Amino acid sequence: MKKTRVNNISAITLALLLSVTAVGCSKAQVSSENAAATSTVAQSTPTQSETSPSASNTGTSTGTGTSAADTTALDTSELFSDRDLEQSVDLSAATQIQLENDKDVTLNTEGVYVLSGEVSNVTVTVEAPEDAKVQIVLNDASITNEDAPAIYVKAADKVFITTTDSENHMEVSGSYVADGDTNLDAVIFSRADLTLNGVGTLGIVSSEGNGISSKDDLKITGGDYNIQSSADALEANDAILINNGSITIDSDKDALHSENEEDASLGYIYIKNGTLNITAADDAIRGNSMVQIDGGTINIKTSEEGIEANYIKINDGQITLYANNDGINASPKVNSDVAIEVNGGTIEVSMASGDTDAFDSNGDLYINGGTINVEATSAFDSDGTAQLNGGDVTVNGEKITEITQSRGGGGRGGAGGGKGMR
Repeated sequence: MKKTRVNNISAITLALLLSVTAVGCSKAQVSSENAAATSTVAQSTPTQSETSPSASNTGTSTGTGTSAADTTALDTSELFSDRDLEQSVDLSAATQIQLENDKDVTLNTEGVYVLSGEVSNVTVTVEAPEDAKVQIVLNDASITNEDAPAIYVKAADKVFITTTDSENHMEVSGSYVADGDTNLDAVIFSRADLTLNGVGTLGIVSSEGNGISSKDDLKITGGDYNIQSSADALEANDAILINNGSITIDSDKDALHSENEEDASLGYIYIKNGTLNITAADDAIRGNSMVQIDGGTINIKTSEEGIEANYIKINDGQITLYANNDGINASPKVNSDVAIEVNGGTIEVSMASGDTDAFDSNGDLYINGGTINVEATSAFDSDGTAQLNGGDVTVNGEKITEITQSRGGGGRGGAGGGKGMR
């Protein structure tokens, strides 16, 4: 399946006054699977097919504060289909399934299936043709297992898990048993594209693994989720894409983790809308290639590193985070195009004491807009160019107007200071 990839193209633009405007995105109204929901980002990018948005870079900083910064932007116009964004389902032709204890269910054809009942030792397996779209509707469904996923998508083109106005729960209490060469490790485990939406609630408890895992894309566009996991709460190989919904996470590892070991252009995270409340023992939001935030409310109550990626781009949103190590960290995970770029939004970063940085880039750092409030010993740390080109930035109660350079290109952010790269 063709996938969205982050592409990097650099051009040098000298003496160009930097003016970046982040445009907020509204939820698209939808009616069919194939039409695309659109959003606006800081720069225009070519239109791609539904599963193939791309990214581009334009401009290189001269270090004067008046040139264009290196920027990377996803083409977000086709990340979400109409059916992804639909929160209710026509159930007139749906197959009703009353779950029973100790009786697994296999869905092998395209269609809409409604699951109800409180059961234990049951796995709902989707094993459908590669072009099949399967929609699982949860209507007061509760599944508790010892060593197997509650939902296992073995084969399909795409699977939707939709909640009705109901309370639903899925839990795996022990360690997972592999399916041949497939290492099952999540309460909901999918080898196909997976979308979660709806108007109800879904609780996920994974005592010895991930909460929800997809080996392709993982999308959340609606619903209310409470996820407790001993490993990653939301995990995807290709991308994690959030367009709405309320998500509460308590994770013993990463809260959101997207990484693709075979294709460095995948493994990214995009957040457009919704509310995330995160407690993470490790990273709160980690997308190896890129994290782009265009909106939403993100509250990171505790983490080792709040937001981490090769390239981090924040255009809008309400972000509050506390971290023990780095608050927002860009490091070379997939290529040398390493940067943090803030164009808008409201960001509040509070850091633990010690050898910590609120904004830490092993490459460049550009603050072009937004309202930023930092409480930290070290506010900004950059190994390359560091520019404050716009926005309202306060560090430890003092408004700053520039990020001065320290030796080796490290950024030193006004009150609160900075230091050379470790």
